[in-house]
Amino acid sequence: MSKIHPTAIVEDGAVLGEDVVVEAYARIGANVKLGNGTSVGQGAIIDGHTTIGEKCQIFPYALIGMKTQDLKYQEGSVSYVEIGDRTVIREFATVHLGTADGEKTIIGSDCLFMAYCHAAHGCILGNHVICSNSVQLAGDVHLHDYAIVGGCSASHQFCTVGKHAMVGGMCKIRQDFPPYMLGDMVEGALKVIGPNVVGLNRRGFKRDVLQALKEAHRFLYRDGLNRSQALDRVEHDVEPFEEIRELVAFYRNSTRGVS
Repeated sequence: MSKIHPTAIVEDGAVLGEDVVVEAYARIGANVKLGNGTSVGQGAIIDGHTTIGEKCQIFPYALIGMKTQDLKYQEGSVSYVEIGDRTVIREFATVHLGTADGEKTIIGSDCLFMAYCHAAHGCILGNHVICSNSVQLAGDVHLHDYAIVGGCSASHQFCTVGKHAMVGGMCKIRQDFPPYMLGDMVEGALKVIGPNVVGLNRRGFKRDVLQALKEAHRFLYRDGLNRSQALDRVEHDVEPFEEIRELVAFYRNSTRGVS
């Protein structure tokens, strides 16, 4: 049975699943859909054409589905926010609608979007993504599955962070960041340090895959080769695990360049 606090505002047209909790002074807009078992904390606002999956936790004073800050937005456009199942949106986080008609801002399932984080129009976060406190994502940023971004980092628009990557805190993401790698600030710029060994070990990656990623990193960042030469060496001299093929494809398909 759902529990709606008497001071909460749930507008006509909103669709609430079973066992939804809406706490004091929260507001749910007319075009919002909340999945079974989702809870909305005190003072949180969920508006726009927003769909939130099952068993999500929206903490106090989060704002989801607000109008984009993009100056190209035209009044009357219909855009969307979609959030998967079991995702946690912490206090004062903001997730904005898309800009153009039909554009979606998407956060997948089993994500953790910590306090004061911001996802601008058209951002797409995969599943199991973690954004630590105050991560700021500009428009059309993509974070692939299991990506982790450290606190107070900010991403330029259109950048992509690959799957199972970890970007350290206080980083400026100005180009795409490769999958399976660990990055941190070095002399004011985000640098690839090596494979994300700790994270990959925790997720059960095999030792020979980790060794192959270390070899790929050596060719790409330590042997003095240009990027084209390094990718050729990786393709020909490193065991062609699926992760290695994905890594090479990420570099070759990037339109912004890779850190």
